Amino acid sequence: MISAASSPESRDLLRFLTAGSVDDGKSTLIGRLLHDSGAVFEDELAAVHRTSKSRGSEFDPSLLTDGLKAEREQGITIDVAYRYFSTTRRKFIIADTPGHEQYTRNMVTGATTADLAVLLVDARKGILTQTRRHLYTAWMLGIRNIILALNKMDLVNFDPEVFHRVKNAFLEYAAPLHFEDLQFVPISALDGDNVAKPSERMPWYAGPSILNVLETVETRRSSALQNLRFPVQLVLRPNQDVRVYAGQIASGSISVGMEVVTLPSRQRTRIERVFLHTTELQEAFAPMSVAVSLRDHIDLGRGDLLCDAQAEPPEGRRFRAKLIWMSPAPMSLHEPYLMKHMTQMVCMRVTNLYHKLDINTLDELPATGLKANEIGEVSLETHKPVFCDPYHVNKVTGSFIVIHPIQNNTVAVGIIVDNEPLPDAKGTNLSLEEPIFPSVNHRGLAVWMTGLSGAGKTTICKAVYTELLSRGIRVEMLDGDAIRQHISRELGFSKADRVENIRRIAYVAQLLTRNRVVALVSAISPYRETRAEVRAEIGRFMEVYVNAPVEVCEQRDPKGLYKRARKGEIRGFTGLDDPYEPPSFPEVECRTAEESVKESIDKVVAAILAAIQ
Repeated sequence: MISAASSPESRDLLRFLTAGSVDDGKSTLIGRLLHDSGAVFEDELAAVHRTSKSRGSEFDPSLLTDGLKAEREQGITIDVAYRYFSTTRRKFIIADTPGHEQYTRNMVTGATTADLAVLLVDARKGILTQTRRHLYTAWMLGIRNIILALNKMDLVNFDPEVFHRVKNAFLEYAAPLHFEDLQFVPISALDGDNVAKPSERMPWYAGPSILNVLETVETRRSSALQNLRFPVQLVLRPNQDVRVYAGQIASGSISVGMEVVTLPSRQRTRIERVFLHTTELQEAFAPMSVAVSLRDHIDLGRGDLLCDAQAEPPEGRRFRAKLIWMSPAPMSLHEPYLMKHMTQMVCMRVTNLYHKLDINTLDELPATGLKANEIGEVSLETHKPVFCDPYHVNKVTGSFIVIHPIQNNTVAVGIIVDNEPLPDAKGTNLSLEEPIFPSVNHRGLAVWMTGLSGAGKTTICKAVYTELLSRGIRVEMLDGDAIRQHISRELGFSKADRVENIRRIAYVAQLLTRNRVVALVSAISPYRETRAEVRAEIGRFMEVYVNAPVEVCEQRDPKGLYKRARKGEIRGFTGLDDPYEPPSFPEVECRTAEESVKESIDKVVAAILAAIQ
């Protein structure tokens, strides 16, 4: 490196993000910070100088951060890049977020863990709508320390009137948000003016440089002081007598002997052991990823929560929340969505949109829906209770993402403002046990998806699973590949072994169906006679023929199996050297070579809903 900052390991860490509109100079500013703080290796710096000269400039700091060649050639940055550097006073993690409006989600990602935001403004353009959107988003996500860096002052002849005009406009807009600390710094990121050192070209500015503010700013650090919230992500069983629960501590600390309560069961126990990889600890803090064992045998699973015995989070099924909508498809009231909250997934719907925000004036406007990049305050309901704190109390338990149940993409980011009572048609409160989604008191059904490898069975099965789940329907998925890895791992691919594999899947599906569960089975199951026996055994049975010609399946070949079979590495491969017997009268047929995935999903879901009522 050019220089090495040496300081005790006790230096604290500041996480901050940079945001701004396109071409405001975020990458240039970060590159300058890295360079002037000595966080650049000599060979990397030499490469940047060579590239800069080839482009007709002496030194372009942005080349230190725009790592992808394609991005540089297009002149855009399209992802969140995390950079690390340190000085003798502090260590830093920077989230470099893109400026394009369609990448607002990236700015949200960077803001969720940041202590401070550096908002860049081009001195020639002043405050833009995207600047206001970034400022409000930072405020909404709990950032209370802002540096407004008025960049490219060299292009306005370092005019102090430009600086004061932009500063006053920013103060007027930000006044209702009540930030704890607003700093205004005029800079030229390209030349380094007021970035790490004071500028001689702006003698009228007597304030600190960007780096000086970053080194000295005081931010609230509450995550380690908050009550314990430990969402279970994975259950490990090193032996049959021991269960260990792994996850990331969302807030607070966890220690040996500490009394905790498990949610949702509300059983009390104490922490027996705490592990960090193979090291045993006496205590661990947020945001460490650890594994713990309990003194009592309690059956926990993914999505369950360990918390302070004396400070449980509120429980509810209806919440007032703020949403940042990110999908090109607008939000619709009462449409089913999935909420990912910590390590669990629940079904949800938006029942009321109170207002959306005019980002330029901060006025609350009436609305019937939200479009991409719009922010609104809503009521939402979940199909089962969720344990969460308001966002201002705990960022982790008070935040969530919204996922489209069919497309499986993130459509919104939300923060919980408060719990709300569940009203019935008369406006009175409902108990938490009252259902809000279509009745889950449905009949069981085995939905057997059969077809060649590569026909699309798993794709359809997963999407149908998500759609049914979003409707509050009890559903489980039995994938043929997963079954082969577990309960049928010793079986081969002879006809007898294939029949036995199907028999085992059918047995599990029958148990689920008997208990009013929709069991989705995705398995080639090539023999007509075997499927008929399964139908007779289960009773409540629906056959879905996922139909695609072998030529199409071989062209898709998602697992490379057809290629291996053609080489002779796989014998008795269905569709090539072993027959597949298509259903004679399936309840549903999905012609995946001719229809879209959505068309296939819709017809399967419609058939299931009709059959289970």
